[in-house]
Amino acid sequence: MLRIQTFTFNPFQENTYVISDSEGHAAIIDPGNYESSENQLLVDYIREENLKPELLLNTHCHIDHVLGNAFVKRTFGISLWIHEQESPVLNSAKVFAPNYGFARYEATEPDGYLTENQIIQIGNERLKVLFVPGHAPGHVVFYHEPSKQCIGGDTLFRGSIGRTDLPGGNHDLLLKKIKSELFTLPEETIIYPGHGPTTTIGFEKEYNPFVGKKATF
Repeated sequence: MLRIQTFTFNPFQENTYVISDSEGHAAIIDPGNYESSENQLLVDYIREENLKPELLLNTHCHIDHVLGNAFVKRTFGISLWIHEQESPVLNSAKVFAPNYGFARYEATEPDGYLTENQIIQIGNERLKVLFVPGHAPGHVVFYHEPSKQCIGGDTLFRGSIGRTDLPGGNHDLLLKKIKSELFTLPEETIIYPGHGPTTTIGFEKEYNPFVGKKATF
């Protein structure tokens, strides 16, 4: 059974996820922790649950999703994996950080690269990497087929989609990839987005104003 714990960090209200199997093997996805109090919340949860973090994963590398990368790598001694097309985005984070009020942001480098349809093993559980660019050039999501749960980053939100007006964004591509990669998942699949509440594939196929049956944008 895959367990997913959500933390909402930083002024962008970014969702950070800690996923774990029944034996405590864990991965941390999109750590947005920046303040010391946020760092402590993350560490306290992992210690209290006796988790063993083994991987650090980024769906994409916009600043609000990578603020805690260096802290997580240093604290837990784990490697960072991103899609290779996100390398320029990660490199630029140190340039943009001060503009958003994150003067203490620590840059870090990836240790490996994720590829489309790659299977990631977290203890007894397996995640499939789906490639869903558009919000960011190398955006991926992580799908757990047995429980029909998906860490979606900034691709699909409840009633919305990721913005595409940032460097490397592509509106038409995002719409296309949501339909081909996400809307082909079972309708009961739960989407854990990068911001806001969870949703389901079925709900978004029906009601999402950008990609649903009654799309108006």
